[in-house]
Amino acid sequence: MESNEKTIREAYRLAEGNVLDGDGFLALFTEDGSFNDMSTSQSFREKQIPQVVAGLARSFPDVHRELLEVHAFGDVVAVELRIQGTHLGGFPTPVGEIPPTGNRIDVPAADLWYLRDGKIERFNCYNSMSVWLDQIGVHPDFKSAVEATETAATTA
Repeated sequence: MESNEKTIREAYRLAEGNVLDGDGFLALFTEDGSFNDMSTSQSFREKQIPQVVAGLARSFPDVHRELLEVHAFGDVVAVELRIQGTHLGGFPTPVGEIPPTGNRIDVPAADLWYLRDGKIERFNCYNSMSVWLDQIGVHPDFKSAVEATETAATTA
């Protein structure tokens, strides 16, 4: 549906670093709508939704989403995109913030938007968190993971 695609394109515009209108972004959602970050298994509702948009912009003030493909299928809009920006603010993690590195990110992602009566009911964001972390300089510690597994196996 053309109007559903327009709604989603407006959502992306409102979440751009140079616009950043969290209240406008939230207004596009149904009252019970959700924003689901599938890479972290976190779900956000109501006033949390604009906070997520603002939080990303704190870490990447110039955040931009390069829309590669947009396909509307009735009340579902599928988008292939790249999340781009510069890491100029702390990046929150469960154990603390990763300090700004100044690194550029260009992260592949796919978003599925589910609409009801022209409003966003559910937004599922699938971004490649491993690419994201690598681009800001966070690399997995495979050695510690292997050693922990080996230690657990020998003590069992």
